[in-house]
Amino acid sequence: MVNFRIISKIIGSLLFLESFFMAICLAMAFSFHEDDVMAFMTSTLMTFGSGCIFMFFGHEAENSLSRRDAYVVVTLTWVVFSFFGMFPFLIHGSVPSVTDAYFETMSGFTTTGATVIDDVESLPHGLLFWRSLMQWIGGLGIVFFTIAILPSLVGGSVRVFAAEATGPMRSKMHPRLSTSAKWIWSIYLLLTIACGLSFWLAGMEWFDATNYSMSTTATGGFSTHNGTIFLASPLIEYLAILFQFLAGINFTLLYVSIFKFKVSTLFKNSEFKVYITTIIIATLWIMYLLLTRMGYDFELAFRSALFQVVSFITTTGLSNMDAGTWPHITWAILGVLMFMGACAGSTTGGFKSIRVMMLFKVLRNEFRHIIHPNAVLPVKMNGQSIPQSRLTTLLAFFTIYVIALALTTIIMMESGVDITNAATISISLISNVGAGLDTNIGPQMSWADLSIGVKWLCSFLMLVGRLEIIAVLVLFTRAFWKEN
Repeated sequence: MVNFRIISKIIGSLLFLESFFMAICLAMAFSFHEDDVMAFMTSTLMTFGSGCIFMFFGHEAENSLSRRDAYVVVTLTWVVFSFFGMFPFLIHGSVPSVTDAYFETMSGFTTTGATVIDDVESLPHGLLFWRSLMQWIGGLGIVFFTIAILPSLVGGSVRVFAAEATGPMRSKMHPRLSTSAKWIWSIYLLLTIACGLSFWLAGMEWFDATNYSMSTTATGGFSTHNGTIFLASPLIEYLAILFQFLAGINFTLLYVSIFKFKVSTLFKNSEFKVYITTIIIATLWIMYLLLTRMGYDFELAFRSALFQVVSFITTTGLSNMDAGTWPHITWAILGVLMFMGACAGSTTGGFKSIRVMMLFKVLRNEFRHIIHPNAVLPVKMNGQSIPQSRLTTLLAFFTIYVIALALTTIIMMESGVDITNAATISISLISNVGAGLDTNIGPQMSWADLSIGVKWLCSFLMLVGRLEIIAVLVLFTRAFWKEN
């Protein structure tokens, strides 16, 4: 059965980490002399104290995780992190509702970027920084972060990685997963620093540059402004496009390309080629529509189209224009990009480009089987055959993904949301985008108007979307809790 002692020990250690991050925000609040000091001081102490309690119940546990334990600890970690992460908002009073505070925190950790706060600029600097930091921590995974800095904590770290990592196939750079995790987080950190410095040199204030760098590289989408800061400078918009694009690439592939000096590997990778080809086609299509139907000049059409395409395919959700005012066909294009997502092994959400490729290859083979029923037609990715078991898992994942979207859309419609918004909200949440498409749900939208029940459903959808559905839903099956 499930070993709750080791789970308690791991969650306790992770809460120590969360209290450390809250302490950083406390220092930020002190430096700006604002009224969120007490909120972070209280939250830090509560989180640290709770970590001690969890550690007490798990102090005799051995560092050995079963596969069951791994799935429980990953799901519980995200739920517990979001629970304690909402306290700064509640104690400060900027988000007085538990429902709204939990929604905001889950949105942050899952890098969804949907917000219930109408006036973001009214928040003190500490809380703004906490929102961005939540996204940055969740970008590559909370537990994966622990593997990088505390490898001895989780003896079955490979199982935890399998439960939290995105994409149908796992790739390691080193025999030891903890070493791979350190390299990947090093790339992530360097990318974030480079993004922040670029924004600052391009004219952003240092605080905005720091926050937007975390939001961009985590493909989260939280902003420090009510409007969109990227309208202030085309240069900053192009820089945001670049770093969103880089964050959408498989980080293992980035490591091989940058640190192993094998850039050609990038362009030989099948998923990367689909990723960049999709961006080019979608950008040209939307650009044509903006030129012919909206009267944009060439440069503005190119920049606006490229920004929105990269933002939606990487599931960042940042915006430089209100896409809700564009021709309806652009909504369909951006909706497909939201569903598709970028590369597996990146900070992005969505179905993932590699799964789309595999689905099309399965369909192609089925058509060929009609003509050649006895032919053996393997599905290959980057020259390697995909085992039949992975293809079965792929089809199961696709089925669950579509069913979840359909059910969520129906529930949204029953709660009074119109069909366009219901569909786009569902795709947006499960794909961890945080942006909708209709005129009432574009970049100017606050999610505060949704009912309490729908907000809790949205929080659950963000969680299952980040952990790729099956890792969470398996906990609700009878077989998972059986002895054998």
